Amino acid sequence: MPGDAVLLVHGLWMNRVVMLYLTRQLRARGFAARPVGYYSALHDLARNARRLAGAIAELDAPRVHLVAHSMGGVVALAALRERPDERVRRVVLLGSPLAGSASGRSLAARRWGAPLLGTTRALWGDMPRLEIPRGVEAGAIAGARRLGLGRFIGLDVPAPNDGVVAVEETKHPQLADHLVMPVAHSEMLVSRTVARQAAAFLAHGRFLR
Repeated sequence: MPGDAVLLVHGLWMNRVVMLYLTRQLRARGFAARPVGYYSALHDLARNARRLAGAIAELDAPRVHLVAHSMGGVVALAALRERPDERVRRVVLLGSPLAGSASGRSLAARRWGAPLLGTTRALWGDMPRLEIPRGVEAGAIAGARRLGLGRFIGLDVPAPNDGVVAVEETKHPQLADHLVMPVAHSEMLVSRTVARQAAAFLAHGRFLR
């Protein structure tokens, strides 16, 4: 509901700045939204999860939601496992590879690609089992516009995909809702329609149809 605290979590190689458009869109709809940063390729998943869990714990709000893009969704779910917080009610995952990442595995297998992944290299090779905590409603938006890193450098990403993450990789049996939209991976960060759908899920636990 409006007034709830919302933390926006960026993906790999990014920082909190890329979440500013979505932050503004959610604020315009009444949510107390702000982006949070972490060292995506410099720290491992456990350390990044602890950082996000700490940011959640510091919030002074009765209800908390998360909106996470790409790898940020993996970090978000790991943070909720690391430090459960009953105030967290809803999570929106934007292009997050919940079922592993073919593009990540493909990049990790390349001599020039592995160093770019930093400490996340092992993550893509052996994605941990991600759980959605009891009491948390999670919705995922998948992109179906094939425009992104995977296409440009020839990574093996199963179709349909958003240029980086396959639609099938965004699915999870515990999701409350799943929506496929005609957007590319990074386009999600600046899409008014994606922002509208994210706000709808945060408010009602379902995407608009």
